[in-house]
Amino acid sequence: MRITDLLDRKSVDLTAKPQDKKQAMDMAVELMAKGGRLKDKEAYRKLVYAREEESTTGVGGGIAIPHGKGDCVAKAGLAAMVIKEGVDYEALDDEPVDLLFLIAAPDTKDNVHLDVLSKLSMMLMDEEFKEKLMNAGSVDDFLKIIDEADEEKKSVDDSLADTALTGDGIKIVAVTSCPTGIAHTYMAAEGLEKAAKKAGVQIKIETRGSSGAKNQLTAEDIKAADAVIVTADAKVPMERFNGKPVIQRKVADGINKADELIDLAVNGKAPIFTAESSSESSASSSASEGKGGAHKVYTQLMSGVSHMLPFVIGGGLLKAIAFLIDTLAGYGETGGSNFGSMTPSSALLMYIGGLVMDLMIPVLAGYIAYAIADRPGLVVGFAGGLLAAHGNAVLAAYTQFADKDNIITKFAFTGEGVNTVSGFLGGILAGFLAGYIVLFLMKIFAHLPQALDGIKPTLIYPLLGVFIIGILMCFIFNPLIGVVNDALSSGLSKLADADMLWLLGLILGGMMAIDMGGPINKAAYATGVGLLATANGLAASDPKAQACYIAMAAIMVGGMVPPVGIALACWFFPKKFTKAERGSAVSNVVMGASFITEGAIPFAAADPLHVIPCTLAGSAVAGLLSAIFECTLMAPHGGVFVFATVGKPFLYILAWLIGSAVTCVMLGLLKKDAMEV
Repeated sequence: MRITDLLDRKSVDLTAKPQDKKQAMDMAVELMAKGGRLKDKEAYRKLVYAREEESTTGVGGGIAIPHGKGDCVAKAGLAAMVIKEGVDYEALDDEPVDLLFLIAAPDTKDNVHLDVLSKLSMMLMDEEFKEKLMNAGSVDDFLKIIDEADEEKKSVDDSLADTALTGDGIKIVAVTSCPTGIAHTYMAAEGLEKAAKKAGVQIKIETRGSSGAKNQLTAEDIKAADAVIVTADAKVPMERFNGKPVIQRKVADGINKADELIDLAVNGKAPIFTAESSSESSASSSASEGKGGAHKVYTQLMSGVSHMLPFVIGGGLLKAIAFLIDTLAGYGETGGSNFGSMTPSSALLMYIGGLVMDLMIPVLAGYIAYAIADRPGLVVGFAGGLLAAHGNAVLAAYTQFADKDNIITKFAFTGEGVNTVSGFLGGILAGFLAGYIVLFLMKIFAHLPQALDGIKPTLIYPLLGVFIIGILMCFIFNPLIGVVNDALSSGLSKLADADMLWLLGLILGGMMAIDMGGPINKAAYATGVGLLATANGLAASDPKAQACYIAMAAIMVGGMVPPVGIALACWFFPKKFTKAERGSAVSNVVMGASFITEGAIPFAAADPLHVIPCTLAGSAVAGLLSAIFECTLMAPHGGVFVFATVGKPFLYILAWLIGSAVTCVMLGLLKKDAMEV
């Protein structure tokens, strides 16, 4: 079978002009359908989209190879698009895609077509071949160019056989694999082969694609090798490499960073691999081991953030719906501090949403620890996250400690009015502490008798780990937050007393965006609620009451900026955010409009050094403008749902939009491009 046997003339478009990635994929699916290769076009479209969700098929160098395999495909086929103006395809190298091949593969035992498709993938690594396709004058020319290259290019099996190890010199063995095993597997093999040839070293490459493992490495190959390179996003048998220098990366690195990988192998910079007890381990799960420590920390942090995100969105949107229900019921101006729970249905949603959002910090900490120490780290991370989220105030409820001079009341800061909640920043710290505490315990108890192995993860690690993280959070990190919180509250009260409203608005607005629901945010919010309580005893027109309302307005607008500013940045600067982050942009707008600042937490947790200064600046500007405009607010919560109580609402909206724009632009300028993990 030849490549052109899979490519119908009706499935080739040399003048495609899609506006975005989605349109490019949809146009390619339509081309595939025109070639008569599909049983169910919509089912196939879903397969193509599902594959794209796993990782982008924009492999770099202007090439994209989306694909779908399933029963909805009648027979194997290709569709091709030349996109001369390029399209943003979220490719691995962030460059526009100008040549797209869509693959349709039936879910059958006959895999002849897979060899053909794999060969095309390897051919596309040739820049001269790609350039000829781009400049084809007609569909017939396009097909002829492919046919001629197909004739010259060896089969996948023959090409791989040429990578056998012989004679002297530096020898490298490699394995490439991807989840579907149609394209990326063989492109990575081609990339490594070219890089090895350029470096003057020998390489033998095992590919693990849809048609099984090919050119398998023997024990003699591995023994003779000076280094091993594994570029894989799927499971690879790794135990055979025990004791060898092994570089483990994503399959995309074999395509785009082959020279770098060969250089690491040649220069002896590969770490020694120690096999796990299992006969098979996932290369992709430990692919970051070959990278720097910063990427490892980032991956661990993102483990927590990705698991936390659904809790923030699910809980936050339920609370937003509760505010909407109360507004429709007529409580927008009269609900006060109970706004959002004035009706049975809104109270139920507020209760459920609140409980779900209460889980976000424990989940964040738990899965950071899980990424570091695997399952034994989970319970210790959850415990640290719970303590960060709830603080030490509960200790004051134990009457035996009341009014007694003891270590608990003295050093855990459990006194009345002291806030020891360390919030999401404390949750991040707790997650990393928990992970490394468990690793430390694993090392200490590594030499216990084998008969006790079963009680380590179920008794020893949880008991000692939870105790240690509990002591650290209760007696060191949570109390430190209490000291900071007291100082902030005192300073804010002095500013309010001095009628420095513009400065108070600037500071209060900025504080709302530092830890998004944490102690600094809560200190600002508590100040506003306290000022509202003071204003209740005054006439609404009293200058002192007006000052209280101005402060509350600055607080709420400051809290509404971070989620909206981040959502805008997701749309205007998509390369700065991961696919999951971009997917939550709409929900962040809803949460921001509802004064649920926590919608920004996953973004701040993933990249605090860049995100927090941007949200801080935007919220501070919004708070400052709100105070300068003398906007007032008589309700302590609710976002757009209580705008009926806002004085000078149009100027208030202007302050909100300007602050959000500041955050958006700063993120575009300061934030680094996202790393998909």
